[in-house]
Amino acid sequence: MSSLSNDFRAHLQTGVTTVCRAWALRRRDGVQLGFTDHDCALSFDGITFRPGSGLTARAVSQATGLSVDNSEALGVLSDAAVTEADIEAGRYDGAELRCWLVNWRDVTMRWLQFRGTLGEIRRAGGAFEAELRGLTEALNQPQGRVYQKPCTAVLGDAACGFDLTTPGYATDLPAAEVPRLDRFRWEDLPGFQPGWFTHGRLTVLSGAAAGLWAAVKADRRDARGREISLWEPIRAAVAPGDMIRLQAGCDKRLETCRLKFNNLLNFQGFPDIPGEDWVMAVPRRSGANGGGSRR
Repeated sequence: MSSLSNDFRAHLQTGVTTVCRAWALRRRDGVQLGFTDHDCALSFDGITFRPGSGLTARAVSQATGLSVDNSEALGVLSDAAVTEADIEAGRYDGAELRCWLVNWRDVTMRWLQFRGTLGEIRRAGGAFEAELRGLTEALNQPQGRVYQKPCTAVLGDAACGFDLTTPGYATDLPAAEVPRLDRFRWEDLPGFQPGWFTHGRLTVLSGAAAGLWAAVKADRRDARGREISLWEPIRAAVAPGDMIRLQAGCDKRLETCRLKFNNLLNFQGFPDIPGEDWVMAVPRRSGANGGGSRR
């Protein structure tokens, strides 16, 4: 975290301080909110920190080295700030949080105490409690390559390199029928054969669920038309007429990378890794065991 300025340190050492806390919360969709436990609004870094918005934090546990800094934030659900509908929709999942100690008489005197993300959020009785995860939380995740036959890249990321704006690989259209939030149905999707969007992505572009997305489980055509089913339901209401974006799917196979996306040079899998039957093989009298290429 940033170090204390000399002026702020001198102010704290007086023993009679005018300090408060301020929090800036940025969701992954770009929406940013500011909160403070002071009784007046504060402004700095282009953010307005509003009082009475019902957010406060417990003591932050910090340490040197690679140990994880963590805390919890408590707040009140309200229409003006954090709403239950937005939490239910997952809009605060992984949101970035910064916490400052601020001299409210002179906001240029401030100290960034905590920076991290929101973890698990619990709701009850018109309030919420959120776990705060420090920057070192990312070090708890496995790192390095995974050696497997399927591709390990995500379609369109830096490792994959495929441009998802290429014509024919995505389409924007209004929702026709929404029998369930994990089922979307159209009379047809002209120009796209059945199965084209399987393992792809459905993103809601307008309406109450704008910005939310889910992975496509299946893309089928039946007597009722073309149906897109999702692995998980969209976590907000989607009405007929809301704009939807469908992106082509990739099943991570070498043949799909070559034939569907013409992107074989960026394939991140290892299709020639021997299977378990080869690992368990034993010497035999018949046949040639010359150790040559499997090809």
